[in-house]
Amino acid sequence: MLIANIVHPFPGVAAMALYIMTAFLFCMHSLQMLIFIGAFGDKITMSRWEKWSILIFGIFALLDIRRKHMIGKE
Repeated sequence: MLIANIVHPFPGVAAMALYIMTAFLFCMHSLQMLIFIGAFGDKITMSRWEKWSILIFGIFALLDIRRKHMIGKE
């Protein structure tokens, strides 16, 4: 819905509210990406796609990366 609003804005105030939500979501996912890379960047090797997937999918990407790199290697 947020991407649809960027491509074809909804009428009225709804578009502005969705722009604000999009910006907030982008900031939160950016913060997640920076924290995760800062905390684990030297311990695991992540591909470029994995880094971008955190920005796009947030916690769901982090859970997948955790499962792939960290579970079973303790």
